[in-house]
Amino acid sequence: MQRIIKAIGLVFGDIGTSPIYTLSVVFLLLPVTKENVFGVLSLIFWTLVVLPTLQYTVLAMSLSMRGEGGTLILSEILKSLIKSKRSLALVTLVSFIAISLLMGDGVITPAISILSAVEGISLIPGLPKLKEIHIVLISILIATLLFAFQARGTERVSGTFGPIMSLWFISLFTLGIYYVIQVPEVLTAVNPLYGLEFLQREGWKGYLVLGEIILCATGSEAMYADMGHLGAKPIKKAWRLVFIALVINYFGQGAFLLLAPQAKYVLFEMCLHILPYLYVPFLLLALLATIIASQAMISAMFSIVYQAISARILPILKVKYTSHELSTQIYIGTVNWLFYIAVCFITYQFGSSSKLAYAYGLAVTGDMTITGLFLVLVFFLKKRYLFFLLSLFTGAVSAIYFTSTWHKFFEGGFWSVVLASFPFIIILIYTQGQKALYKSMKFLNREEFIHKFQRVYASNPKIPGTALFFIRDPDTFPPYVVETMFFHGIIYEENIFVCLIRKNEPYGITTGFLEEICCGAKVFEIAYGYMEPLRIEDILREQGIDERAIFYGLEDIETKHPIWKLYAFIKHLSPHFIKFLELPPTKLHGVLTRVEM
Repeated sequence: MQRIIKAIGLVFGDIGTSPIYTLSVVFLLLPVTKENVFGVLSLIFWTLVVLPTLQYTVLAMSLSMRGEGGTLILSEILKSLIKSKRSLALVTLVSFIAISLLMGDGVITPAISILSAVEGISLIPGLPKLKEIHIVLISILIATLLFAFQARGTERVSGTFGPIMSLWFISLFTLGIYYVIQVPEVLTAVNPLYGLEFLQREGWKGYLVLGEIILCATGSEAMYADMGHLGAKPIKKAWRLVFIALVINYFGQGAFLLLAPQAKYVLFEMCLHILPYLYVPFLLLALLATIIASQAMISAMFSIVYQAISARILPILKVKYTSHELSTQIYIGTVNWLFYIAVCFITYQFGSSSKLAYAYGLAVTGDMTITGLFLVLVFFLKKRYLFFLLSLFTGAVSAIYFTSTWHKFFEGGFWSVVLASFPFIIILIYTQGQKALYKSMKFLNREEFIHKFQRVYASNPKIPGTALFFIRDPDTFPPYVVETMFFHGIIYEENIFVCLIRKNEPYGITTGFLEEICCGAKVFEIAYGYMEPLRIEDILREQGIDERAIFYGLEDIETKHPIWKLYAFIKHLSPHFIKFLELPPTKLHGVLTRVEM
């Protein structure tokens, strides 16, 4: 039960705060009639069934790698099934687009969640109505406090997320059931014919309204992305409870609209109408829920960036572990403050949740469509034909929603594309730059290295003690090693080449010497779990290694190409991986190698 409550707190913040604004925005575009209300409720119900339930909890969560999920993991699964180099390159490019869209969309989630909750302050009896600029300033203040808190870590307060969000969903259910009892007829909207009749009756306008209805499902991707942190079972069980609370609340909102067609902030006015004395506590609960939803998105951004760094598609950034027990609790300062600036900009640019909702959904439905496409290909290649047919259906639904949001591009949706373009450009420059850099570097193969090393080791004076050299592959030796040993003649009595290998399991470290290369040269391999914080110095001491010096390579990139100049600038700004290993600084020696690109 504890894991289910934890999942409710960490996974369902985004989708759980969608009831604050979804129906309010939809009925800014439509007149409140019985036919429209029933049609919209039917579409919301079946959207929640098809996308979060079927596409993510049933289909996507049946696929994982190392127990983790998410767009990047799904693309890795797909790439493992593909043989064609051209297809591999295309899948890689599309996965870059999906990750970038998720980041672009991630900026809008905290902005719309906080704005929509702060707008509820205007309904407090006796208070003057807040102006738009006041709502924006209060929202930015909340965002400032939230982002400033990140460096301290969320471990201390994350235990309260589950109970608070559970109370939020209980409140949503309670409000919803009260109005459903008042107008029980709304429950017949589960019949999909109401949705189909609505689309047929409204035609083109109904198709555009789908671009707002999809707001009920934003945050679905968090279920798959957070699978590695919590496991699939607690998330699936938690979703059943969340699904019931959301459906009942949306149907209750529909019933309330039939009773009060002029309602503007539907959810808040529902509470104010029946329990005016509990409105302020409910508003505070809504604010807490939106802050938790924003926190979940910030943590998701850290996880996505960390995953991308581990996959070597983003440059290395300084990562701070904020928990001694949980290595998943991380803080990336650069990401945090860039994200904060983007959230504040979007909040100020749009000013209200309704305006922002008109722009919201383009990026997230794009990511859903790419997920749907990947699922279709994976299940087809794995010959799981039932899941293949189901994924064809959910992928088609995602694509319909995606195309229904295209008009939002001109209503402000272009900002999510602009924001997504920044990580996409950096990913492309960095990945292509890394390839070009390694092509330009002159590596020495194992046989050539042994031949040269034996000759130099036998004839040159040796420095007493042990030296460590970091390499990626025991069969190739980078230029900085060649430069250090054979050009500068720096040879120690014992030379150990440390090779770090990332394993497919989350935890565990295995270490050991491989066979001796030759007299005076050994390879020491450290294979570590992808969620395991590395403490190299402790590992070395356990193996009885007491090094005198530690060497690592640095590249001085010379280029006239404008793209590679930008790559060199990015690489110059990002810290070297050696900084994360917490090795004694007095022993470290960076060897600079000039590389022409």
